Amino acid sequence: APSGSATPAPSGSATPSASASPSGTAGPKVTPSASGGQGGMAPAPSASPSASAPASPSAAAPSPSASGEPVPQSVEEQRKAVEQKVGAAAWAAANGLSAPADLTADPSLAEKLKPFAALDPREVAVLPAQMQFNVPQISCAQLDKRPPASISAPDQQVVACEDGAAKYLLDQAKVLGTDVDDANAVLDQTSQWVVSLDFSGAGQDKWTGLTREAFNNEGQACDATALGQDGKCRVAVVLDNEIVSSPEIQGVLTGESQITGNFTQKDASTLAGQLRYGALPVTFEEQESQNVTATLGASHLRAGLLAAGIGMALVIIYSFFYYRLLGSVIFLSLVLSALLVFGALVVLGRQIGFTLTLAGIAGMIVSLGVAADSFVIYFERLKDEIREGRSPRSAVPRAWIRARRTIISANAITLMSAVVLYVVSVGAVKGFAFALGLATVLDLVVVFLFRHPIMTMFARTRAFLSPRVSGLGRALPARTAEQAKPRNPRVKEA
Repeated sequence: APSGSATPAPSGSATPSASASPSGTAGPKVTPSASGGQGGMAPAPSASPSASAPASPSAAAPSPSASGEPVPQSVEEQRKAVEQKVGAAAWAAANGLSAPADLTADPSLAEKLKPFAALDPREVAVLPAQMQFNVPQISCAQLDKRPPASISAPDQQVVACEDGAAKYLLDQAKVLGTDVDDANAVLDQTSQWVVSLDFSGAGQDKWTGLTREAFNNEGQACDATALGQDGKCRVAVVLDNEIVSSPEIQGVLTGESQITGNFTQKDASTLAGQLRYGALPVTFEEQESQNVTATLGASHLRAGLLAAGIGMALVIIYSFFYYRLLGSVIFLSLVLSALLVFGALVVLGRQIGFTLTLAGIAGMIVSLGVAADSFVIYFERLKDEIREGRSPRSAVPRAWIRARRTIISANAITLMSAVVLYVVSVGAVKGFAFALGLATVLDLVVVFLFRHPIMTMFARTRAFLSPRVSGLGRALPARTAEQAKPRNPRVKEA
């Protein structure tokens, strides 16, 4: 029997409806035992959970090579490569095992099978299930790290581990992840957390048949190691090459079922999620992995902050060049926005452990462009108002009224994009989206509480009326030239 589980309890139980079982944790296992032994996953690659029961070693084929299952040519070639790596003697010894090797009875066998311990997970994955199970040198560490979709065919015998400690030979999958309609963590009548299972129409029939086979131990197909505390067969739920749960079947379940055990809310929710979302027929395989040391991470962070500083400096220089006095408004707004962002990061870091990453810095650099766009919209609208004949003092509030709707719309679109990215993405992209959204919200605060009031104040100064100083360019000269034209006096007769 497997050694103690690291999850809620060593074994769980699947019971009809709300009945509770005192046995330990559960991982919903879906197939009691089966003849001919085979365990597997759903037809979809390894992301779909399937249920299978430990198969009796005696029911298995006497040797791995004797299996009647067709083997793809590519897998056969990989097996030959593994055979050459471990050597003919080790391969012959493993091929001759009909049950897990008893190294105490034949100490020389341990030396013969020793080369199997040096195989990597990819090489272990191509071995026949009987060989994976019978060779003790093939460990759970190797089995758990097999490539995604190593357990994918529901009609084949497989080997999987539970909690990285116990290795099981599993029967073919009688119930697949796609047969599960829903799974939820709920409180039963005794206020204990359980996992409630609902199956699709066809899935319910499969589940009922599976629980009948496990509860009655038909044909004694359940090996002794697959029996639970009450002497009933346990079934295994396999997800991503591992057994996530193995409850003991407490009865023939014809309707809603529950997996009971010493669950906490977190344990029950995790298991329910594995059952509910494991039905998705997708597989993910890691393409690239990189470890960054603390020193390298700090240098990257400094480089990112430097890039942000350079970006802000370029925006400010261009603003003073193009808008002159109005450039000071841009400068003060960006400085205030940067201080608000920094303060927000400090608070978030202390409250929720938020960490600024390179992706987050990239989001803030992008937000500089969003902030600059709002300046351009406002200032160009101001020029339009002055060209239409209004004085700068009256043009400022009118330009604000006409520009703020566009500014709000532009920032709202950026904010929605950041929210969508944050919700649907993971990792670095999520950090980018969070920083972009935070900077955008703070930019709106600065626009309403700082930029418009300071522009109203500038409109009352003498420098604001000078084209060379204000940065309004050609908008003011046309106005002042018109004002400078002498008016013809009207002389009335006395």
